[in-house]
Amino acid sequence: MINEYEKLLAGLDDVDWAGLSHAYRSAHDVPGHIRTLCGSDDEAREQAFTSLFSSIFHQGSRYSASPVAVPFLARIAVAGPSAAREDTLLLLTRLAVDWHDEYDVTTGINVAGWRAAAAECGPEELLPWYEEQLAAETDPEKRAELQEIRDYVAAGNSFDSRWSALQSYDAVLAELPGLLVLLDDDDARLRTRAAYLLAWFPEFSATSLPRLLALAAHEKDPVTAATTLLAAGLVGPPSTAEDITPYLDAADSLMRWAAATALVRLAGLDDAPVGPDLLGRAVAELTAAAHSTFDHVTDYFEGDLHGHIERTLHALPPTSEPAAAREALDACLPRIARDRSGSRTRAAIEQLFPAPQPGPAPRYADLTAAQQQLLDDLAGHQHAWVIRTSADRLRELGLPCSQEALKSFVGVHRTA
Repeated sequence: MINEYEKLLAGLDDVDWAGLSHAYRSAHDVPGHIRTLCGSDDEAREQAFTSLFSSIFHQGSRYSASPVAVPFLARIAVAGPSAAREDTLLLLTRLAVDWHDEYDVTTGINVAGWRAAAAECGPEELLPWYEEQLAAETDPEKRAELQEIRDYVAAGNSFDSRWSALQSYDAVLAELPGLLVLLDDDDARLRTRAAYLLAWFPEFSATSLPRLLALAAHEKDPVTAATTLLAAGLVGPPSTAEDITPYLDAADSLMRWAAATALVRLAGLDDAPVGPDLLGRAVAELTAAAHSTFDHVTDYFEGDLHGHIERTLHALPPTSEPAAAREALDACLPRIARDRSGSRTRAAIEQLFPAPQPGPAPRYADLTAAQQQLLDDLAGHQHAWVIRTSADRLRELGLPCSQEALKSFVGVHRTA
C-alpha cells in the first residue's frame, strides 16, 4: 500500500472487526477491503468495492460493521487515491440513505419521523421485553437462545432495519463537516457526489445550505449545478424558495427542472412563499421537461428524470389544481426508465390506453403520441421481464405482448 495513505487508516486494526457483523456474518474481512481501496491495484480496488457494497450495505441493509467503517471511508473520500474517492463517496451515501429510501422520497428525507420510528425498536425498548421472556422461559435450549439474543440487544443492537440503518446515517452525519471540503474539489464528479450526499441531511442544513446555494450560483458544470440546487431545495426551510425561484429563468434546462422540483417540495411546507402563480410556473417547467430529452441528468431517482418528474407531480400540495399536472404526467409515463416491479409500467398502460374495445387490433399509426412513445420505450426496455408483468393487459388491448413482438410492431411503422 502507498505510504502516503497510511494515515487515513489509523486505528483500522484497533477495531474488533471479527466481533462485528455484516451480511455474511463476521466482518473480519472489512479492514482488508478498506485497505485495498488505498492501494495501487485498480482491479483489486474494484473487487474491494464490490465486496463492501455487498457486505456492509447488502441490498439496502446495514449491520453493526457499517457505521464503524464510515470514518475510514470518509477519510478516503477526502484524501484517498483519486481512483477511489468517487466510489467511496457513493458508498457513504448508500450507507446513509439506501436507494429504496431515495427512490421513494423525491421531496426529501423525513429524518424526524425516521428517528421516532427507530426509537420504538431500539435496544432500550427491546431489552426489557427479552429479559421478561428470559425470566419466564424454563426450557434450557430456548433459554440459551433467548440469552444470546438478550446479550446481543444489551450490547446496544437491534434487529430492526430502521434502527440499524439510522446508526449508519448518523455515522455519516458526524463526518459531514469534514466532507464539506469536497464541494470545492477540482473534480466536478466529486463536487456532484458531495452535493448529492448533502441532499439527504436536513439536520445539517444550517451549515450546508449556504455552501450549496453558493456553489449552485457559480458552478459551471450543468449536472453539478442542478444537483446542488436541488439539494438546497430538499434540505432548506420554506424561505429557500426565494433563493430558488430565479433559477426558473436559467438558461440551462436541467437547472430549470431542478428549480421547479425544489419549489414543489418547498410549496408543501408550512409558510412557504410559493403561491399558486409560482407553483404554476414550476409545474409548467416540469411539463416542458417532461416533453424534453436531456443529454445529461442528475443522480436523483437513479438518473430517471421522467420518473422523478412523475413522483414530484404526485407530491403537489392538495390545494393545487390536479388538471395542471395532467399534461406533464401523460408526457412522463411513457419515458419512465426505472421500474423495479413493473407496477409503474402497468400504471402507464392503464392510464394511456382506454379499456379494450371490440374490433380489430389498433394500428400503430392510430395511436396517440404518448401511446406510441410508451410502446417504443417498452420495445427497447433494458429489462424484458417488465413487459411480461403487463402481458395480459397488452394482449387484452390487442397489442404485442412480448418485447420481440413489440420491436417488430414498432420497427415496421418506424420504417414505413
